[in-house]
Amino acid sequence: MAAATVVHVDLTPCASREAAAWGWLDQDERARWKRFLYAPPRRRYALCRAALRALLCGALDADNEQIAFTFAEHGKPRAQVAGRPAAISFNVSHSGNHGLVAWAPRGRVGVDVEERSARYDIDGLSETVCGPRERADLAAARGDGRLHLFYTLWTLKEALVKATGAGLSCDVSRFEIPAAMRRGKPTGTFRFPQAPDVNWRLHNLGNAAYAAAVAHEEVADSAAAPVTTP
Repeated sequence: MAAATVVHVDLTPCASREAAAWGWLDQDERARWKRFLYAPPRRRYALCRAALRALLCGALDADNEQIAFTFAEHGKPRAQVAGRPAAISFNVSHSGNHGLVAWAPRGRVGVDVEERSARYDIDGLSETVCGPRERADLAAARGDGRLHLFYTLWTLKEALVKATGAGLSCDVSRFEIPAAMRRGKPTGTFRFPQAPDVNWRLHNLGNAAYAAAVAHEEVADSAAAPVTTP
């Protein structure tokens, strides 16, 4: 069965890794790197982009110089090998010192990672992020459990939206994460109300350091769980 693979990228400062990452970037990516005004976003961009390129090289059996990127309608990147579209789906997310790269040989994939922070107004954000039953679950949660639940919902929804490529055009408060996953189950399936024929496999990848999730479109032979590597 074809599964989605998710890889963690360490984004902590490291001069040697950052120098190695720079060597993976093409001319356009280096130009974009230079447009970042501050060191942290430059570091995150270079390390995530280099990790993506390295993973695509292995998955597509291609040299780095052969890989280029185009963009879909809402800006989601697509890979090309030697000028031809690659039969692979991928997505990248980063927050703080943590990056995730997800890819799948079949079916669309989206990934999201967020460092949990109490500085956000959860009550205010829940109005735009959550549906009625999700808001009720948040209201019933207590202490750190409330913060963890909010970020679980946020990352699962972001992973779904990123997988579809809908971007900001999708109102995430209009759909809800399955009840079992809201109560702590790590995996589940989901269907958008407006697209009931498409089944998505959801995985909560959160740990003590961050909240994270991956969404993978189920097509033939793609119902297996993702493999997460260090």
